[in-house]
Amino acid sequence: MIINKLKIHYILIVLISIPSVAQEMSFEEYNPKSTLVVTENIVEKAKYPFIDIHSHQFKMATQDLSQLIASMDDLNMAVMVNLSGGSGEGLSNMLNNINQNYPNRFVVFANVNFQGVGNADWAENAVKNLEQDVKNGAKGLKIYKSLGLRNKDINGKRIAIDDSRLDPIWSKCGELGIPVLIHAADPKSFWDPYDSNNERWLELKTRPRRKRSADNPAPWEQIIAEQHRMIKKHPETKFINAHMGWYGNNLQKLDELLEQMPNMYVGIGAVIAELGRQPRAAQKFFIVHQDRILFGKDSYQPDEFPTYFRVLETADEYFPYYKKYHAFWAMYGLDLPDEVLRKVYYKNALKLLPGLDQSLFD
Repeated sequence: MIINKLKIHYILIVLISIPSVAQEMSFEEYNPKSTLVVTENIVEKAKYPFIDIHSHQFKMATQDLSQLIASMDDLNMAVMVNLSGGSGEGLSNMLNNINQNYPNRFVVFANVNFQGVGNADWAENAVKNLEQDVKNGAKGLKIYKSLGLRNKDINGKRIAIDDSRLDPIWSKCGELGIPVLIHAADPKSFWDPYDSNNERWLELKTRPRRKRSADNPAPWEQIIAEQHRMIKKHPETKFINAHMGWYGNNLQKLDELLEQMPNMYVGIGAVIAELGRQPRAAQKFFIVHQDRILFGKDSYQPDEFPTYFRVLETADEYFPYYKKYHAFWAMYGLDLPDEVLRKVYYKNALKLLPGLDQSLFD
């Protein structure tokens, strides 16, 4: 009897000392290291000099540009396009700082103030301001996603992207020969139900203010359709659709849209993870539309650029994205041909932004 009791006691001690197999952890905590052994080609510097068509620098009027230049050189970035130029004196101050220090390394886009839409003289004044900004040195117009989401006219009504009262702006850009880089809406998942089927669930949990109801302030499909109607209505104006128009996850649809709108180009800023999870389809897409795709990053975080370079340049397999809340999946390199890389990195942008220093790309 004593021996049996000892055996039972020993068994209990052993069982208690064994870690529980049925662990519980949150999705955020589960981030296993891959045991897959594959070739790694970390690309710290782009193979060719590139133009970042989508960047934001809000203090360019006063900041020490030499520090920014050093960071750009480390990446092989030849030209940065600052989309946050504003208008009037603020834009002129930015351009003065650039022209006095590094006139061939930066491009600045102007912005439109949509406050006052509905007043009889709004369009006339907006066009005059744009003409002056271009005369001062702006090389394009950037439209933020607030158009279609938050901007309202003098009666408090949401301004649709294809509102006819804005037509003089788009027409003037065509006359001036400057491109319009436009960001419309956000990923469709932000409008979808917030549940286990939503691919951006973690992002929406982390940043709940990004979640929208199905019709806040309008359905996603409606806002995107407004943008497409506007682009089609102004065939003489060149439009750069930021974030691949949120169709990086549906390249078949984006292929159709590019065929319908020959004046539309796409930037890859903030959607590289969509491309990296479909390398064969994305490589084919880039080859077919090699004259219509531009490199862009969006927020300027130097340590994030190498992921873009690796996706575009290498044939690497199964490597992580740098933000789990954007993409919890692994990515693969597109292994783009050199000529396609050159077009994406700088040749296509040079066509849209004439007057840049060609020697930077020799």
